[in-house]
Amino acid sequence: MDYDTVPAAEFGHALRQITINLLCRDVPGEAAFLVAVFSMTLHRASRDFAILLHAGQPMQLHSDAAYASHPLPALLPEASPRGAGIEIRLHEADPDQAALRAEAAGGVVLQHPTDKTAHGLREAVILSPSGYAFVPSRRI
Repeated sequence: MDYDTVPAAEFGHALRQITINLLCRDVPGEAAFLVAVFSMTLHRASRDFAILLHAGQPMQLHSDAAYASHPLPALLPEASPRGAGIEIRLHEADPDQAALRAEAAGGVVLQHPTDKTAHGLREAVILSPSGYAFVPSRRI
C-alpha cells in the first residue's frame, strides 16, 4: 500500500487487528519526535494528520482540530500529558539508541534502558512531547 497516496476510505478498510491513533496538539512535532527517536517511517505528514510505520504496523496522529466533531477531545486535559495509563510498546526498537536520542528530540526518559529478565526484554520508557509513554524493547 502506498501510504502517501492511498485514499482515506481504502486506508480505513485495510486496517486490521489493533491500531493506534493518538490525538496531538502538535502533529508535526510529535511525528518528528517519533521519527528521530524510534526511526519510524513518516507518511502523509500535515498539520492535522500523519501516518507512521513501525515494523510495518501503521499508527496515526490526528490534531485536536481534526477531531472537532468527535466526543473524545472534551475529555482531554488542556495542559498536562495525555497518555497517562497507556504504554505503547515498540517491539524490535532499540531502547539504548532511543534513550540516547529522546531528550534531544524533546522527550523525557522516564526509565533508562533496563534488562527485564523475567520477561526476557531490554526496555526503556520514554515520554513523548505529547505525553505518551513509548516502550522500545528488544529481546535479551
